[in-house]
Amino acid sequence: VDTEVANALELTNLYKSSLAQRLPEELPGVEIDFEGQSAETDKTMASMVRGFGIGLFAIFVLLSFQFRSYVEPLVVMAAIPLAFVGVVLGNLLLGTQLSMPGVLGFCALAGVVVNDSILLVENMRGEIHRGSTVEAAAKAASRARFRAVLLTSITTMAGLIPLMFERSLQAQSLIPIATSIVFGTLASTALVLLVIPAVYGILGDAGASAALRSPTRET
Repeated sequence: VDTEVANALELTNLYKSSLAQRLPEELPGVEIDFEGQSAETDKTMASMVRGFGIGLFAIFVLLSFQFRSYVEPLVVMAAIPLAFVGVVLGNLLLGTQLSMPGVLGFCALAGVVVNDSILLVENMRGEIHRGSTVEAAAKAASRARFRAVLLTSITTMAGLIPLMFERSLQAQSLIPIATSIVFGTLASTALVLLVIPAVYGILGDAGASAALRSPTRET
């Protein structure tokens, strides 16, 4: 397969949508089954989706215990789809395709990008506990935690950037993972500082501020 033109998955999908649909009609009794790399890819994807779902549920449960709320964990986890924006844009920028290792990197990224959201939400909780409104707390959080969020993300990306430009054969399977984590972290950092406080403020405007005022300790 000439990877500059297409990959095995694209060719398999093209075959499934064209010739594989006509053959049973032209040759009755012929059955088509996809094995080898295609079957392993489907099996791996199903396993990753299942593991990703379990991971998201575990994150939600842990954050629910931490915040004593079912609303704030959802605010924190809003950073995960924001990271996927960076994963897609990163692959487009580098001219690569989003492969299975890249998707695996995004699954791993889900547990990383929530760190910045936790910093913001925890700060907003503290502001509300001290008497601020939800809107004022959302504004103050981005200003107060900007440096901490930025440094947390930069250190994560700095450790993986050398791997992205590694050209050894052994590193080729790890480069898509590093690409997903680096660009996903970059996008989520930029968007989290704007989107998470905005979501928090929207919930306050929608009357969900009571749920956001769960008890917390001043730090």
